[in-house]
Amino acid sequence: MILVNTDYITGKELEMLGLVKGSTIQSKHLGKDISQAFKTLVGGELTAYNDMMNEARALATKRMVAEADALGADAIVNVRYASSAIMQGAAEVIAYGTAVKFRA
Repeated sequence: MILVNTDYITGKELEMLGLVKGSTIQSKHLGKDISQAFKTLVGGELTAYNDMMNEARALATKRMVAEADALGADAIVNVRYASSAIMQGAAEVIAYGTAVKFRA
């Protein structure tokens, strides 16, 4: 599956199939939450949350691709990501784009 953040793929004529998306809500366990709270006192990268967001983006992307596969898509164009805090230590990540099929 080809994923691009443009509305075209060079050399391909595209047939739009529709919007596809994938999302997840991720959190870290209490121990990680506490350790990351202490980290904010001294500053620096919050690696546990960084890892959590990377995992969430990967899962959201996988779910978006599965939805596109079900439509028979060859690619997804205009891929975008959005995230929002749901509660302390938990975040939603959504991946979305337009599923397309290559015209012969």
